[in-house]
Amino acid sequence: MPESPHPAPIQRVVDAAARKGVTLDVHVFTESTHTAEDAARAVDVEVGQIVKSLVFVAPAADGSQEPVICLVSGPNRVDLARLAAVAAEPDVRRANASEAKELTGFTIGGIPPIGHVRPVRVIMDPDLGRFPVVWAAAGTPTAVFPVPPATLRMLSNAHVAPICEERRPADVLAEGSDAAFGGPVGGPIGSTRTTGAAGA
Repeated sequence: MPESPHPAPIQRVVDAAARKGVTLDVHVFTESTHTAEDAARAVDVEVGQIVKSLVFVAPAADGSQEPVICLVSGPNRVDLARLAAVAAEPDVRRANASEAKELTGFTIGGIPPIGHVRPVRVIMDPDLGRFPVVWAAAGTPTAVFPVPPATLRMLSNAHVAPICEERRPADVLAEGSDAAFGGPVGGPIGSTRTTGAAGA
């Protein structure tokens, strides 16, 4: 067998896309693309084009935790009440770091939208559809890949639904100001939660 050109976590993502006939163009950076802001700066796009893969859990009938992954546009925050309604899971909550690792097979900061170690339910923020191309984590905190939103939806078997908080014009202006001064606009793009103004 030929040696893989990618580390194992990235290769799992590449292979998951390949099984659906999609070849990913993975970009690996020397510096972290852990936050949405970092990733946007690295690939020279606006923060809204960065896909945050946020891990939530809901209790299963057998007492285990079922993962729910939300694919969210960089500046947006998940509204737990909306997510609970969309997922029909009233007790859904954010996963902690160990739960996220166990349920997806990836560490926070690099959790991708596809390639997980088990089937997961995926819900996608409609705001991502505003862009021709978005960028998602590729399995490590330094790797991302570009993808059209429709292809991302197909690859992840995502259900598109409004799961984010309403953003007031003042919030958008504040986020723009934060970005200009290196403030906490984006949270981890592959994470259990986000930080600063864009926390999940």
